[in-house]
Amino acid sequence: MKIRNKELLEMFEKTGAFLKGHFKLSSGLHSSGYVQCALVLQYPEMAEKLGRFLSELFRDKGIEVVISPALGGVIIGHETAKALGAKAVFAERKYSPDGNSRMALRRGFNIGKEEKVLVVEDVITTGKSTGEILRLVHEAEGAIAGVGCLINRSSGKVDFGVDVLSLLDLDIKTYNAAECPLCKKGIPVTKPGSRQD
Repeated sequence: MKIRNKELLEMFEKTGAFLKGHFKLSSGLHSSGYVQCALVLQYPEMAEKLGRFLSELFRDKGIEVVISPALGGVIIGHETAKALGAKAVFAERKYSPDGNSRMALRRGFNIGKEEKVLVVEDVITTGKSTGEILRLVHEAEGAIAGVGCLINRSSGKVDFGVDVLSLLDLDIKTYNAAECPLCKKGIPVTKPGSRQD
């Protein structure tokens, strides 16, 4: 069972999940395109279908645990775990008194030593959140089987040292704010998503 790029893009466009404009990403970078996976994942039948498609990329890896970052990866992580017959957990951002934050396992979630773990994201751009999740798995001494995502927009710039498989690779350029051509044209910038740091 393989999803075609056209079918996936149609799902995202139909639900308004693929946006065009001028966006400030959670990484601080600017972009002319933004993928808001929550808009497609709000439909349970689409979320289930996408989770099945993503699970097929890792079917032969013996996955025991799927871990995702909250909030964006939770739904697709859960659906992928369901399709794989694995446990689904998520990591959350934990803030220290000085305002710094890091991803942490909370709510009694744990990863057992040498459990086969798949990291699942909705979108990978800079790989910051994914890198934090991988650190958690290493600290728990879990066995990382790979990273899966709905959309990889890193343009091959991110290397985690493990297989990264996606349903769709999108090459949407990103810019540092000082070099952003959209800013230079005076196009208003919006900050989508849930992370406001």
